[in-house]
Amino acid sequence: MRLLLIGGSGFIGPHVAAALVRSGHLVTVFHRGRTHGSARPLPSGIHEILGDRRRLSESATTLRTLAPHVVVDLVLSSGRQAHELMTVFRGAASRIVALSSCDVYRACGVLHGSEPGSLEPVPLTESSPLRTGLQTYPPERIRMLQQVFGWLDDEYDKIPVEREVLGDADLPGTVLRLPMVYGPGDPLHRFFPMLKRMDDRRPAILFEEKHAAWRSPRGYVENVAAAIALAATSEHAAGHIYNVGEAESLPELEWARLLATATGWTGDLVTLPADRTPAHLRAPGNLDQHWTTDTRRIRQELAYTEPIDRDEAIRRTIDWERAHPPPIDPGAFDYGAEDAAFR
Repeated sequence: MRLLLIGGSGFIGPHVAAALVRSGHLVTVFHRGRTHGSARPLPSGIHEILGDRRRLSESATTLRTLAPHVVVDLVLSSGRQAHELMTVFRGAASRIVALSSCDVYRACGVLHGSEPGSLEPVPLTESSPLRTGLQTYPPERIRMLQQVFGWLDDEYDKIPVEREVLGDADLPGTVLRLPMVYGPGDPLHRFFPMLKRMDDRRPAILFEEKHAAWRSPRGYVENVAAAIALAATSEHAAGHIYNVGEAESLPELEWARLLATATGWTGDLVTLPADRTPAHLRAPGNLDQHWTTDTRRIRQELAYTEPIDRDEAIRRTIDWERAHPPPIDPGAFDYGAEDAAFR
């Protein structure tokens, strides 16, 4: 099978390419020629085309000549980009696979305060209600994310992306709603704040009570890539939406326990009411709204299973975080305030 990966040189893409090559497929990666500084190199045996996803039409002739069976777009940001994608490949490809996010769900809006009304029931299935507002995050949050994810445009919202990809009568689509992805190369360094405290041998690590109990979907990068490769090569996936992520959405406190076990840290995990929790440790939003997702559909319909178990995924991530620490924000590690709150 001939597959084209758009934006396939970042955090997730090289793992998708590697999984497809191992399965004997012909893979082309379309990218800007720059990769995230800590990203995995692209595997050997693939073809590369340089270009800018934000000006996809400029490369339309070259990309259509490939006649890919499936196009996987890893960096779709907006409905406008998705419309351009479908226009470029209509009549040239057989299917589009678009990476979306669990931030399409109404539960995301409830968490961030943009959706009025009651809490959204969990777990979130592929048919759970979506946000009614089409602005995922406020402009200042988008600008911050753009510093990390250069492919985000000012119109970032995955709901219009999904509508464009699934609404084309002539070009079938598949949508994968991704979790919070961790692992080597994670540009957000999701494990680092906890890992640094453990490596600094802090006697206690503090959590605001609701944050400690909050559940969200996560997935190890190679496991997420395996799900993408599976959906891209499965004809049954056409026209479907799949949640991707680990089978159980663990609370934040349980993730801390897993890291403590992996590092050998023996301090205390302490939960505090919000009014006693230092400001730099208080998470914003309505933490009564969990993001627990149901990933049974992809497991049942496509026989998906994770190739890397959680313990190994955590070990690899810890090793990478220690070798590639991000710049330190002193305000995020105010140990004096944490000690005062713990006493």
